[in-house]
Amino acid sequence: MTGIHKRHWPGDTDRPALALHCMMGSAGYWGPIARRLGGRVDLVGFDMPGHGRSGPWMEQPDGPDFHTAVTRIAASFIDRPLDLIGHSLGATVALRIAVAAPEAIRSLTLVEPVLFAAAPDAGQKARDHVIAGFLSQDRPEDAARAFIDVWGAEPFDALPLAARETMTRQIPLIAATDDTLSGDRADILRDGGLEAIDAPVLIIAGEQSPPVIHGIAEALAKRLPDVGRALVPGAGHMLPLTHPDQTASLIAVNLDRA
Repeated sequence: MTGIHKRHWPGDTDRPALALHCMMGSAGYWGPIARRLGGRVDLVGFDMPGHGRSGPWMEQPDGPDFHTAVTRIAASFIDRPLDLIGHSLGATVALRIAVAAPEAIRSLTLVEPVLFAAAPDAGQKARDHVIAGFLSQDRPEDAARAFIDVWGAEPFDALPLAARETMTRQIPLIAATDDTLSGDRADILRDGGLEAIDAPVLIIAGEQSPPVIHGIAEALAKRLPDVGRALVPGAGHMLPLTHPDQTASLIAVNLDRA
């Protein structure tokens, strides 16, 4: 793993915030949301390894898995209580940090958290099986298509060639995170962990997202002491990109709660 590209949207220096992007995305999509927040927080993001302008992900035999590596990078940005925002995979990293160090969190906004272990779902297991099958057959483009056609902002075949090629290179990381997202290898759901988060939490979902997302939101909300839920009409999984006005407005609501 080489250099991590940091992004910064200046704002209130007394209100630090960290935003974590989704798999196959980059921190750049937080820019429109930061502008809509109007400087009320000093927002930082970074491109995960193998994403955006950061260096490639190269797993080492004795090194951390991808989810753990991203969590450690995110934690390195925290030196005082802050507002933590995450989308999809980034939301699971944010939740992992909040469970490990609840005192470091001023507010927690989870957009479409994909912690599948919280709400086992037959449809999601079938999707994982299809992607794993394509990868085992050395068909990464088909695996990327199967993933993006469910979780992307638009169909895989409608994307520019450069984007399709990048996603095809990144698709093995989806399988690499399965033990954490579906098996909870990081023990995010351990007894008493979610219950220890006393900061305001908001879970945001897109109305048109796969049913597993709504099951996860419900399961997490049952255990969090101070939690709200929001549904964005007409939105799917990539709502920070497709619905920045609504996403920013909901983040602002949770910032106000803190």
